[in-house]
Amino acid sequence: MPHVDDDAWLTDLLRRRFDAAAAQELAARLARQVPDVDAGGLTTRALTEALDEVWERGWQPADVAHAARRDATAGSVPLVVALIGAHARRTEAERRAPAAWVEQLRDLGALDAGDGDVLPEWQRAQRRPPAEAWRIVLQLAGVLRGAARIEVLVPPPSRWGPAPSEPAAPSAPGEERALRRIRGLLAKAESTEFAEEAEALTAKAQELMTRHAVDAALLDPGARPAGAGVDTRRVHVADPYVRAKMQLLAAVAEANDVRLVWYQGLGIANLVGGRADLDAVELLFTSLLLQVAQALGAAERRDARAAGSRTFRRAFLLGYGQRVGERLQTARRDATAAAAAETGVDLLPVLRDRREAVDAALAELFPRVRAGRSRSSVDAGGWYAGRSAAERADVGTRRSPLT
Repeated sequence: MPHVDDDAWLTDLLRRRFDAAAAQELAARLARQVPDVDAGGLTTRALTEALDEVWERGWQPADVAHAARRDATAGSVPLVVALIGAHARRTEAERRAPAAWVEQLRDLGALDAGDGDVLPEWQRAQRRPPAEAWRIVLQLAGVLRGAARIEVLVPPPSRWGPAPSEPAAPSAPGEERALRRIRGLLAKAESTEFAEEAEALTAKAQELMTRHAVDAALLDPGARPAGAGVDTRRVHVADPYVRAKMQLLAAVAEANDVRLVWYQGLGIANLVGGRADLDAVELLFTSLLLQVAQALGAAERRDARAAGSRTFRRAFLLGYGQRVGERLQTARRDATAAAAAETGVDLLPVLRDRREAVDAALAELFPRVRAGRSRSSVDAGGWYAGRSAAERADVGTRRSPLT
């Protein structure tokens, strides 16, 4: 191993990508020869430089935290959040960054005060001995350096400019009320022990989501230019069974006129749609993930042979997602028809215009995207068990049970 004072050698080391075994072996050697993990601030500078490069490749703060947890180690998340926080303070992100970026910083806790001594502060707070700290640093550096280039949906720091960003348009009072009601219904669906009650609550939430979209369309039938009100959002899906969970998210998105593009291998979905629709889709997807976990546990308790089987679990999620999608589409059609009958307005042209605006935005942001379908085989027992559980998922209303 080169001399410990050779900064160029250590900088080069932090530009490489090591697998878990190699990182652990190298970390043990570094701990003996370089016990000060951030001597002279070199390691912090290397990680900060890697973070700056990641922003230019289209990544956002929440994406980086997701990748650290997924591809490095859970122990790296506090470190990467601290690095993101230091970057935010240095660049005055709270004042200059786009609203979506700032919201992610808040969600991560990256806007909390820090003394700027990032890596030593993290090592002390997490009580990481040198070998463990080096292992985490090496794995995180590899994840940052190896991050693929993805679409830029939010301008990176290099494009912020000196002036404060224009504030995001405040949500209308009706929009806030609708989302509060949806959140309340889904929270009840997640907490109830009765499948029938959860089903009714979730279906009622979808009905409210549809009605809110219809009301918004009636209030603004083409008054704004095409694409106005269309936004993007990223949703991060954790292992295991990422593909099956993505199909559940796609079913929820499709039922609410939101388009989805996902990066295979990253566990990141890009959603394109109306702002309120994006909020509602994310809420319902999160709720359904909790519900399907409960339903899967119950199914495995009923069938001891299925317990712990990856093929059964994956098939269960796929069957659940397909049937939930069918039920959401039914709820949407029923709610739209009821709104049309109540208002006496033909909603099809209005809703078609909204869908065309979303599709136009999708084509602009993802010009090379191609639709795809999974052709892999699934466990039949798990598939039908998932569909059966989806019949009891909360996606509808007590007044008109879904079919």
